[in-house]
Amino acid sequence: MEEISPKNILLKPARPVGIMGYGAYVPRYRLPASEVARIWTDGQAGLPIKEKAVAGLDEDVATMSIEAARNALQRASVSPSESRAVWVGSESHPYAVKPTSTIDAEAIGAVPNVQAGDWQFACKAGTEAMVAAIGFIGSGMADYALAIGMDTAQGRPSDALEYTAGAGGAAYLLGPAEKSLAVIEHTYSFVTDTPDFWRRAYQKYPEHGQRFTGEPAYFKHITESAQALMDATQTKPTDYDYAVFHQPNTKFPQRVAAQLGFTKEQIAHGLLVPVIGNTYAGAALIGLTAILDIANPGERILLVSFGSGAGSDAMALQVTEAIQERRDRAPKTQDYIARRIEIDYATYARMRGKLVMK
Repeated sequence: MEEISPKNILLKPARPVGIMGYGAYVPRYRLPASEVARIWTDGQAGLPIKEKAVAGLDEDVATMSIEAARNALQRASVSPSESRAVWVGSESHPYAVKPTSTIDAEAIGAVPNVQAGDWQFACKAGTEAMVAAIGFIGSGMADYALAIGMDTAQGRPSDALEYTAGAGGAAYLLGPAEKSLAVIEHTYSFVTDTPDFWRRAYQKYPEHGQRFTGEPAYFKHITESAQALMDATQTKPTDYDYAVFHQPNTKFPQRVAAQLGFTKEQIAHGLLVPVIGNTYAGAALIGLTAILDIANPGERILLVSFGSGAGSDAMALQVTEAIQERRDRAPKTQDYIARRIEIDYATYARMRGKLVMK
């Protein structure tokens, strides 16, 4: 078999693509991790995060995606009808059979001349949609495409996931690089069959492979993906001003950043899991929105997602002058984080349908 050149592994579109607009959404309700510990361990368990965002009774992936998409379109100043694709990545779509994407496309005014579809690859479903949008625009099939990563994730009562499984995500309108606020310079994906986390049909809660969710799943895939992209582009950690890694908890992204040679300062602005939890398909993408909210023209960002099953998408971006004009057109990520209503475990159980009466 012929050996593949490092440069040839990059996913390179025929024409350059960038981010026209971006938007985040985080529900206002917050469940402190101490509340989960109070119920299940008499307050004795260690707390992996401070608190997590919880979707309200009238919120789901569709409604939250609409808000994020409107923010992205507002920043881009592009008519929804110009977007030729609306793709939603999630592992908690409200319907088993009926797309979230058609609901969103109708609500934002993108129908009927639009391609719509739902994406599923656990926590990297959002970047999966984003990579597809890069190809859609990069091939010349469209000028604009909307990619969304959003989740109302939850864990089984008393499971370790219940501390961190949060709600929220982000939307990105992609378009021609010359008009963008951030150019997507390079993209690379690394995938293997690693059964670290799954949910079969008709199961309400996911299961996980305990320690295998770290090794060989999370750490192997993120390090392989990030390192392959840097090797192929002849870049190193010091060439990037910011980095954001998928954040299932606080420790994993900090550890993988150190393994790759990134500093705590480089990942600090995109590390949102301590205050909103793991937003699954939206985790890496919402971290990127927080960075774009403060980044300066010319600065470079490394984005690396992870999805159980397992795979990782890595992207290298460079911010353009357009960021200064566009970022204040819509609410910033920290605006959503700052508006919070603290709830107790009973309210959380009601909101997330954990009380089942027969």
